Amino acid sequence: MSTLLVPYYEHPAVRPAAWAAILAAAPRLYGVVLNPASGPGHRPDAAFAETAARLRTAGVTLLGYSDTGYGRRPYEDVVRDLRRHREWYGTQGAFLDQVPSGIGESGHYERLTTAARTLGCVTLALNHGTPPHPAYAALADLLVTFEGPWAAYLRTPPQPRHYPSGVRVCHLVHGVPADADMAGAARERGAAVHCAVPGTGAHPWGTLPHGLDATG
Repeated sequence: MSTLLVPYYEHPAVRPAAWAAILAAAPRLYGVVLNPASGPGHRPDAAFAETAARLRTAGVTLLGYSDTGYGRRPYEDVVRDLRRHREWYGTQGAFLDQVPSGIGESGHYERLTTAARTLGCVTLALNHGTPPHPAYAALADLLVTFEGPWAAYLRTPPQPRHYPSGVRVCHLVHGVPADADMAGAARERGAAVHCAVPGTGAHPWGTLPHGLDATG
């Protein structure tokens, strides 16, 4: 089972060895979050397009990143992001970031995910960063129910599962020591998909997950 989701937010022209390491790990990947410019950007990026094509050829599912601003970002802007990701980079899915966990905004996200499916997104991930209302499980294939530092993750108890069997739970953890058993910790907390990176601070997702080695 492919259990590793990679949100790697660095440019292929600047970090070619890191992207080569991601490509080499293709059989282990649940997917890669493609994020050229806090979204698809305003115009196609040739380096990202080439990298995306190589990943697709290797069988990797690409999820186009879009920040939804906890429901405050206009519907039209998010849908435009998803359309550009599909047209410019051939993404097969979407990674919607900053998704609220309360039931009050679920209608907005039902509209967004319906639009995403209409555009051809097969795999939808919602990043709540905390356990959401069970209603969101009807909208997504992957729910991110934890995002945060390793120290906080160790204090996180197992999360009761309120989701249908077809929906997978993901935990994104940063500041993780190289010798940590992230896979075991994720299993204990009910996550079938995970990512553990050593990075800290404001941009932890500029580092590769543990187990993916890049040189040069």
